[in-house]
Amino acid sequence: MTAPVSGVSAAGVAPLAPLSFEDPARAQDTGSGSFANALTGAVDGLQQLQSTSNDLAVRAVTGDLQDIHQATIAAARAAVTLDVVVAVRDRGVAAFNDIMRMQA
Repeated sequence: MTAPVSGVSAAGVAPLAPLSFEDPARAQDTGSGSFANALTGAVDGLQQLQSTSNDLAVRAVTGDLQDIHQATIAAARAAVTLDVVVAVRDRGVAAFNDIMRMQA
């Protein structure tokens, strides 16, 4: 007979801190407000991530960036965020099309 597996405790584990090139003031509280405000905030966040990624890429190419990992991480974050925004848009369009096909 095997003994049950004991649970893993996360006590004492601190949450990840923002990276050095990220703006902590950009974090948004979407607890209150409308869906449109949440979407607007997501698009604004995407634009900020892409802008940061572009700035770091230019600094990396010109040799002004000391740590190339910053540019790589920023580019990956911008790409993943863009994929999520596109997926949400596609789901929204599909839902709208399904609603329009419904018969009254």
